[in-house]
Amino acid sequence: MAKVKNSAKKEFDSTEFFEALRLMEEERGIPQQFIADKFAEAITVAARKDYGGNDIVSCVIDPVNRIFSVTARKTVVDEVEDPYTQISREDAAAIDPAAVEAGFAEIKLDPRKFGRVVAQNSKNNFRQGVREVERGQTLAEFQSYNRELVTAVVQKIDPKTGNAILTIGHNDATLPKLEQVPDEILSEGDHIKVYVVDVRDTEKGARIMLSRTHPGLVKRLFETEVPEIFDGTIEIKAISRQAGARTKIAVWSPDSEIDAVGSCIGPKGARVNKIVEELAGEKIDIVKYSDNPAEFVAEALSPARVTSVEIISEEPRVCKVSVPEAQLSLAIGNKGQNVRLAAKLTGWKIDIHPESGFFGE
Repeated sequence: MAKVKNSAKKEFDSTEFFEALRLMEEERGIPQQFIADKFAEAITVAARKDYGGNDIVSCVIDPVNRIFSVTARKTVVDEVEDPYTQISREDAAAIDPAAVEAGFAEIKLDPRKFGRVVAQNSKNNFRQGVREVERGQTLAEFQSYNRELVTAVVQKIDPKTGNAILTIGHNDATLPKLEQVPDEILSEGDHIKVYVVDVRDTEKGARIMLSRTHPGLVKRLFETEVPEIFDGTIEIKAISRQAGARTKIAVWSPDSEIDAVGSCIGPKGARVNKIVEELAGEKIDIVKYSDNPAEFVAEALSPARVTSVEIISEEPRVCKVSVPEAQLSLAIGNKGQNVRLAAKLTGWKIDIHPESGFFGE
């Protein structure tokens, strides 16, 4: 193998390379170190081919300290048997006098030598890497919204499916037709509140599941409008909802001096009215939670007035409710809506009977 000779060739100037990394990070938000690592991997693979594929080449690209180094480490020996991995004492001493004593020599390689190979072989991998970073950034942004209420801008409505394409932060997401409030009309440019039900990392990238019908939307709206809920003075114990029609929410405070229901309603209904407006007129029943099942069931059937609640069975949970004749239709609700939401709110099956006992006997 030919001896290593000193060369007057101009050393590789990495200034332009690091400047390009800086611009890439500024313009596309892709970390400089990520891009540097991709190039280092490609250069290492390309350089090792010149050394019989042996794992003796390393490439260090450090954007912070602006270090760009490619080296091949060879073992210093008396007699060279493998020119790919070994170097004679004489040649090692010519590179670095301390190499002989150390037992190995670090041979600096010119990164420009591998430029074309890197360009040919790493383009696809590099692009894939960039996509992975962008995907990771999207996932991280979406995950920060998980189980939260966010404001989105309607970009367009698919005329075939009715799905709405929304912009949230720096990314777009889909609000399926099934997750939209029935009879609510969305238009391009609208600013709407949506609830992030879940965020998943799929093969096709980050998938964010949005909803305008989820009970979590109502919960977050109350947390926004009612400071006592946000700071924990009042707790939301349960929510049941038929989106677009009616929601029941049970609230409670450990402080007996606080009127949990009144606080949620607000002065002259100001607080709850804001939420009703956001939900396009959806009715909201705010009831007082109780650990006593009979009391809680009676509250949950609001706005109907309940005469009595009899617990029939603890397991399964079944109760019989008596209401005045004039309150029967109100307790049941349109197509059973009121009693159905009350049952969901409390976790009890509710059998409603008129006070006379005639109905259903």
